[in-house]
Amino acid sequence: MKPVISSIEIENRIIVAKYQRLMVGAKVVLVEKASGRQLPETVTRVASRVPVGALRIRLPDVIEPGTYFLRALNGHGEDAAQSVDFEIG
Repeated sequence: MKPVISSIEIENRIIVAKYQRLMVGAKVVLVEKASGRQLPETVTRVASRVPVGALRIRLPDVIEPGTYFLRALNGHGEDAAQSVDFEIG
């Protein structure tokens, strides 16, 4: 089965993303939809050995309003999963 980022919630500039089937060590990064640019200041890694869980990403003040999505990369740097688009205001 394919890994999934199943839901996104944003509150107080913190993104909570629920995932399924992401392996320990997978990297998750915020991507600006318009440019496709990955924002390195938002990179986080899956630390849990359990393949179901949630990640928290604190948004730095430099992140501007717009449409974004999360991209998960496996241990080899290959695309593993992508969230739906969401707005940061």
